[in-house]
Amino acid sequence: MRVFILSTGRCGSTSIVEACKYITNFSSGHETLAKELGQGRFDYADQHIESDNRLSWHLGQLHAHFGDEAFYVHLIRDREAVAQSFMKRYFQPSSVIDAFSEGIRMTPPQNLSPADRLQLCYDYIDTVNANIAHFISNKRNQQTIHLETIRTDFPIFWSSIQAEGSLEKALEAFQQSHNASSKRKLEFPRRLKLMVKREWQHLKAVFGK
Repeated sequence: MRVFILSTGRCGSTSIVEACKYITNFSSGHETLAKELGQGRFDYADQHIESDNRLSWHLGQLHAHFGDEAFYVHLIRDREAVAQSFMKRYFQPSSVIDAFSEGIRMTPPQNLSPADRLQLCYDYIDTVNANIAHFISNKRNQQTIHLETIRTDFPIFWSSIQAEGSLEKALEAFQQSHNASSKRKLEFPRRLKLMVKREWQHLKAVFGK
């Protein structure tokens, strides 16, 4: 069985993998195939638990490859907490919220007010969670886990996939912070550099080299 933990990100998607390391009959990983192309994007080994928020954009392919043979988890965290965490991720390399803002919604974040950036975070969260909820609604093997009730939800998950190992140590892993957003915003010079780089790339695309 393969297990896919689907989420928006910024909701404990790294922490849950750290907890899963105490499962002895499954391997586990975070975004292990995120950079692979074609079929390689879905070459997950059997008895593997994968947490990758970008899989929310590959739900149709997940169904085509694994259907009801996999176990799907929808990992959710308080909407406002996720939005505030993403606000700290603007202008960072490989930021999914920047990609959503500029690539999907065609609204470069450097051109937006803080209020509009926050609204884009809400839009991203609502879009991804709605897609995942719809995707798992007809799946035989699925569970919704809330980060706020992880200590009661995770043991149910453990039992559902017939995990072996140390549940006690797995639960202790949630007491530690993993992949937390920095409380400090990017220093202004670095933010400015990233903004200039984005504008230069846009100008090259429009007017050519």
